[in-house]
Amino acid sequence: MKYKRILLKLSGESLMGASNYGIDSDSLADYINEIKSVFDNKVQIAIVIGGGNIFRGLQGTNIGLDRVDGDHMGMLATIINSVAIKSALKNKNIESVILSGIPVENIAEKMTREKAIKLLEDNKIVIISGGTGNPYFTTDTAAALRAVEIKADIILKGTRVDGVYTEDPEKNPKAVKYDLLSFNEAYQKNLKIMDLTAFTLCKENNIPIIVFDINKKGNLLKIVSGEKIGTLVTN
Repeated sequence: MKYKRILLKLSGESLMGASNYGIDSDSLADYINEIKSVFDNKVQIAIVIGGGNIFRGLQGTNIGLDRVDGDHMGMLATIINSVAIKSALKNKNIESVILSGIPVENIAEKMTREKAIKLLEDNKIVIISGGTGNPYFTTDTAAALRAVEIKADIILKGTRVDGVYTEDPEKNPKAVKYDLLSFNEAYQKNLKIMDLTAFTLCKENNIPIIVFDINKKGNLLKIVSGEKIGTLVTN
């Protein structure tokens, strides 16, 4: 395997499937099978998943909630999704542990770098929930921060499209896909790969990002094996 320790970033929306809300059982099962294929090849896996299928912090401001309260609700949504992933992994006889940026007794242990690394080395999947534990930060930023903390080889960002394009390919079919980008190029072209805080963390700590289609079966294992899938963003 080309990568020994990965951080897999999934959006909460990826769990919705064809629904408009919540967790689709078929989508969850598909993602667990992808994760298992990599885990079975002795790759250490940390997972950060968003909560947009349940609640997105910025939604709260649209209904009159304070931004901080909305972000706290979004963090709790990531914990709900993490519990779903943990349960689905358990059904595959894969042991995992949920760590959280915010304390949630009886559900998740407090996230620390030392604990996460020890769990990975003990052949357990680590699901890191609760964002950074602070409002005003996205789960992209949380993913970048956790990747730095656990010394991941790479961040694999699973999306609905097969890479980074000049424009949104779902809106413009003539959009052109990038196979390789530098962090500087992506910034100059204003490509929406991750938010700027997350992007800066990756750039300064030399952690590459691969953006790929998580819905295409086998893609995750192919990437970890070294095949060129999606778009690689690096220094």
